[in-house]
Amino acid sequence: MPQNLIDIDLNAEELAAIDNALAALETGFASLIALTPDQRHGLTKMGDKSEAFCRQAGHVFTDNPGVLPGNFDLAGYQRDIATLDALRPRLVRLGKLHQRGVDTEMAVGSDLMTNALEGYAVLKVAGKGQGLDEARKALAARFARGPRNPAPASEPAPGEPLPA
Repeated sequence: MPQNLIDIDLNAEELAAIDNALAALETGFASLIALTPDQRHGLTKMGDKSEAFCRQAGHVFTDNPGVLPGNFDLAGYQRDIATLDALRPRLVRLGKLHQRGVDTEMAVGSDLMTNALEGYAVLKVAGKGQGLDEARKALAARFARGPRNPAPASEPAPGEPLPA
């Protein structure tokens, strides 16, 4: 095999441990929400500059609670900032782990595809007369192409009958 970016073998014990850890994460993150695309689109977003504004506003609100309207939930505002601070580093770790998983999946797929193509190329040449014609044809189906631009149906000339 000319390409072998990764060679791992996840045994049943390792997979069970991973599944248990994922179950624990799902339980621990049960309070996370899922937004619809429309909800995401309609939300006011907080970027880096806006975050600094929100943090500064929190300090001003805490120092001057009497200025805020009675229905302003200052404790809820402070909980939101604390939640952001607690959640963000964990999401960064999850993001890095997710990216490693995606990269690993890509590398395994690349190894498979590269080596399958190499084996197929050898099979096309060396497999002739070896009783592998049907297997080769089955593999060739991956590369079968239909017409790129199907010919438009031609219209009959004036006075010609329509095709049946």
